[in-house]
Amino acid sequence: MKKLSLLLIFPAMLIAQEKAVTPKQQGKYDTNKFSQMYDLLATPNMFRTASGAPGPAYYQQQADYKIDIELDDKKSKLTGAETITYSNNSPDSLEYLWIQLDQNQARANGQTSLAEGEKINQVLPLEGFSTKYLKKDLERGFNIEQVKDAKGNAMSYTINETMMRINLASPLKPGEKISFSIKWWYNINNYRKEGGRSGYELFEKDGNKLYVIAQFYPRMAVYNDVEGWQNMQFWGSGEFALPFGNFDVNITVPADHVIDATGELTNRSEVFTPEQVKRYEQAQKSFDKPVVIVTQAEAEAAEKGFSEKKKTWKFSAKNVRDFGIASSRKFIYDAMAVKIGNRTVMAESVYPKEANPLWGETSTMVVAHTLKSYSSHTFDYPYPKAVSVSAEDQGMEYPMICWNYGRPDENGVTSKEVKNGMIGVIIHEVGHTFFPMIVNSDERQWTWMDEGLNSFLEYLAEQELDPNFPSRRGPAKNIVPYMSGDQKFLEPIMSNSETIHQFGNNAYGKPATGLNILREVVMGRELFDYAFKTYANRWKFKHPTPEDFFRTMEDASAVDLDWFFRGWFYSTDFVDIGIKDVKQYYVSETPTADIKDVKVRKGRFGFEKGPFVYLVNGDNPEVNAANKKALKVEDIKPLADYVDQTFTAEEKTSIKSPKYFYEVEFNKPGGMIMPILVEITYEDGTKDNYQYPAQIWRKNNDTAKKVYATAKAIKSIQIDPKLLTADIDVTNNSWPKVEQKSKFD
Repeated sequence: MKKLSLLLIFPAMLIAQEKAVTPKQQGKYDTNKFSQMYDLLATPNMFRTASGAPGPAYYQQQADYKIDIELDDKKSKLTGAETITYSNNSPDSLEYLWIQLDQNQARANGQTSLAEGEKINQVLPLEGFSTKYLKKDLERGFNIEQVKDAKGNAMSYTINETMMRINLASPLKPGEKISFSIKWWYNINNYRKEGGRSGYELFEKDGNKLYVIAQFYPRMAVYNDVEGWQNMQFWGSGEFALPFGNFDVNITVPADHVIDATGELTNRSEVFTPEQVKRYEQAQKSFDKPVVIVTQAEAEAAEKGFSEKKKTWKFSAKNVRDFGIASSRKFIYDAMAVKIGNRTVMAESVYPKEANPLWGETSTMVVAHTLKSYSSHTFDYPYPKAVSVSAEDQGMEYPMICWNYGRPDENGVTSKEVKNGMIGVIIHEVGHTFFPMIVNSDERQWTWMDEGLNSFLEYLAEQELDPNFPSRRGPAKNIVPYMSGDQKFLEPIMSNSETIHQFGNNAYGKPATGLNILREVVMGRELFDYAFKTYANRWKFKHPTPEDFFRTMEDASAVDLDWFFRGWFYSTDFVDIGIKDVKQYYVSETPTADIKDVKVRKGRFGFEKGPFVYLVNGDNPEVNAANKKALKVEDIKPLADYVDQTFTAEEKTSIKSPKYFYEVEFNKPGGMIMPILVEITYEDGTKDNYQYPAQIWRKNNDTAKKVYATAKAIKSIQIDPKLLTADIDVTNNSWPKVEQKSKFD
């Protein structure tokens, strides 16, 4: 190419003038949305590093349980005795221990009911009116009969609502263990009438009950480096924080009941018939479909008997944080094998005949799919089994077992909505074994760390099962109604579980959507998947905090995400990016009046010199007057002349030939930073897509400009055409402006 002077392009509307002297403005604090989050995150230390990984001094306590319980089916009563062995792995001496008594949340006149506001409902179902105003309060909550040390001596304790403090005679020093025992009983709730995360379901037609039993034993609270004892009361919304340990649990029930529970059944031959044991052995080798172990005919026979005899089922679970049980004489039981890495895991389901044919055809297959999907995004499922329990109006999770809603009508017919809802709930609740049962976050403080992360993985699993699955949470467009709602009823994701107005949207939907936006828009799948898997593996069988997640996602990807976490998790800012203005320019050999006085900018090596190429706005009155008509591309010759004079014939074959020049100004009415996704459609129908990183807003939070030099005239410009960024107002996303149809239209 020939040596020429520097080439300058002048926007037609740009006028550089000396500004009048104005008074000094006051200084300001840093409010840039790209500032690092040092003001929000905990200071790194030897327990938790700045990279988001456990530090060299990281520790966690251990609580091992030996439990014997008995279920009185006639009285719906559970009695139990446990021995807890607690290991103090912390560097601190502990003067007392804190135990969780979650059943106390349901006590009459407990703090939970007193803390809830009330109002008169002028129309109530008869049963609802009776329950609220006529019936006496039921006796609920733990009845602690004794607390004794390893020598059988009574221990001092104090109960404060849902927490019990055990006062130690001498401090438990670092590295020491203590064993003590507790005896208790409580009346089991009818969860369909009283509510609750567990209890029993009564089948009116045959008088049988289906039990899903959880929070059934006094449980150790977490003690860690972040806040010492996690002894916040259980108010009902914020779930649980628990240490890991080993469980040996003996469960005595009526002899005609079938049980599944956390852990491995250690006395299978004592509780199942020889034929049922053979069927289970077949299931261990069946990888393509479930094998029915307890048949519907056997369950129907059992549900008529109401045996007076008893059986004890024995389960053992290693390195789990909790324990759940399902028991009923109505249970049908099926299972199949699933290959996870180099191990075989059992996917299982238990359900009453009222759940068929839906459950027999669907449940265990969905369990198997979930284990495979989640393992591919995190780590290989480490436990020996995963169980789905049919419990109507439920959706709750425990290590290796969960209860899920969704049944056919009385004629065995299942609507699409019920089937899809049931599939989504099974994926979600089985998925909880990964978060928080293994990646063991504190649900009492941060619901989003389990529900949000799990809802995101549920979305991936649903789409992998069926790309057309109607996923509720995950797609960015689905969170728009919440994000655009009344700010009085919005809280940042980083809010305690008990203070949230719209619990599902805040703790499930918004974090799941945020992770999906990170994966699809901000980071890309490869970087996101590696970082997310790094977080899961760093913190499996440990207790992560929000900081550990935020830091790991950056540490493993080399993507600065502070702007995203600050806006999406710590604020109620919303996304709204629009097109403010579009100017079209043409090449001219003569400057118009509006650019004649523009000073040539000073470059790095001095003032730039001509010759110059001028870009003039096609709507400029002076240009149009000179041509006595609107300027057209075919009237413009200087660009072709410039190319002919500047480039050799060989060079011309590899250079662009733009005819149109557009300056597009984007604005951001919303406070949330987001990349700009742009789709340009040309007059011939072809399209180009551009993505500008969030950093385009780093120096101006309100507007950003981009220039497009094109060979074809632009017909339209669209922001976020696939609705990937949760933009709450798409009426400003188009140029020319597109009239939006009303819902009526």
